[in-house]
Amino acid sequence: QVQLVESGGGLVQAGGSLRLSCAASGRTFSSYAMGWFRMAPGKEREFVGTISRGGSNTAYADSVKGRFTISRDNAKNTVWLQMNSLKPEDTAVYYCAAKSSSVLSQNPATYDYWGQGTQVTVSS
Repeated sequence: QVQLVESGGGLVQAGGSLRLSCAASGRTFSSYAMGWFRMAPGKEREFVGTISRGGSNTAYADSVKGRFTISRDNAKNTVWLQMNSLKPEDTAVYYCAAKSSSVLSQNPATYDYWGQGTQVTVSS
């Protein structure tokens, strides 16, 4: 069982940066690949990026590639999403998720645990 708590959301102007954190409970955080997803009003949940158990492999959605970076520290049970050059279309609730399989995935159905989400609003 893993409990996930996101933080770091807020209001930022276009072009600005935010760093989201996702703190996980439990002693087996390193056993989980982690993902970030987002959901904007009226839209379906969208894959943002994912990171492998050890942190050596990452994958990103084309819409955020080159602007967003995922990292993790297994000793701190934390994964981060660094978001730079933010655009109004990045406005959404951002969720972190954990999956017990080592295979990186963009499919939210493959993730086992989810956080409650944190709101990111980018003004133009």
